[in-house]
Amino acid sequence: MSTDRMTRESMTQASLGTRVPRNHESMNAIEVRGLRKRYGDTHAVQGIDLTVERGEVFALLGPNGAGKTTTVEILEGHRDRDEGFVKVLGTDPGEAGRAWRARIGIVLQTATDAAELTVRETVRHFAGYYPRPRRVDDVIEVCGLAEKADARIRSLSGGQRRRVDVALGIVGDPELLFLDEPTTGFDPQARRQFWALVQTLAAEGTTIVLTTHYLDEAEALADRLAVIAGGRIVAEGTPATLGGRATAAATVSWTDADGHHEISTDDPAGVVARLAGQAVSGLKVHQPSLEDVYLDLIGATR
Repeated sequence: MSTDRMTRESMTQASLGTRVPRNHESMNAIEVRGLRKRYGDTHAVQGIDLTVERGEVFALLGPNGAGKTTTVEILEGHRDRDEGFVKVLGTDPGEAGRAWRARIGIVLQTATDAAELTVRETVRHFAGYYPRPRRVDDVIEVCGLAEKADARIRSLSGGQRRRVDVALGIVGDPELLFLDEPTTGFDPQARRQFWALVQTLAAEGTTIVLTTHYLDEAEALADRLAVIAGGRIVAEGTPATLGGRATAAATVSWTDADGHHEISTDDPAGVVARLAGQAVSGLKVHQPSLEDVYLDLIGATR
C-alpha cells in the first residue's frame, strides 16, 4: 500500500457518511487479461492486462485515440469486447445486471441536461435508482453545490454543471467510481476543490478509475497509473516511479567564468555540493517530471 494511500485512509475530513459493508469477491476491484477490441480493421485495444486494487485511485493516461476510452467503456459494461478476461467487482461487465450497475458510479465528460429541474430535484431523482443512496443534501454539500441546491440546472455555470455530474455519479454510494476527464472546464480553484472531494471519497474506501489529460491531476490523486498508447499499456507504476522516473538521471546546469555547463548525473546533490563556494550563477537542477516521462513514453510509440 502506498504512503499516499495510507495517509488518505487516516484522514479526518468531513465524510459523506458511513459506507455499508459489502462482501467482496476479490481484493481486486478490476482484473483484465488479454483485452482486445477491433473496429473493422482498426485495433483499438491490443492485449491489455490491468489490475486495480480495491480502495485504489488508478489513473489511465494516453493521447486521444490511444484506446483508453474504449477500455473504460468495456469496464463500465457499455461496450462489448472481442477477446480477453474482464472482471469488475467480481462480475463480467458484459453479463452484468442491474444489481452490479448499482455498485458503480460513472461521471462522463458530458454535462447533465435536466435543464428545468433544480439541483436538489436532479440529485434526488437519480438517488431513486439505487438501493442504498447517500443522503441527497450531504452529496450536494460535499460537491460544493449547497448554495445552488434550489437553482435550476439551466442557470448554472459550466463548472457548476460539472459538479452536478459528479453528484449524480456518487449519490448511489458506489464501490467503484469512473471519472472521465472530470475537471475539464474547471478554473484552478474549482479543480483543487474537486481534488479534495476525490481524496475524501478515496479515504472512505471508494475505488476510483480516473482518465485525465491533466498530468498534475493524475500526480496529485493517483496511487498508480498506466499510460496507454496504440492500444497497449506502455508503462505502469506510481507517479514517482513511472517509466523509471525515480532512478532517472538529473540535469544540473550552471554558468561560471568558463561559460555555461550542463551535465547529466545520478548524484545531483553531490554536484551541487562541489559547486558550493564557487563563483557560479544560474544553478539549476532538473529531474524528469511526470510530463517529461509521459511525453517520452507516448513519443516512443509513434
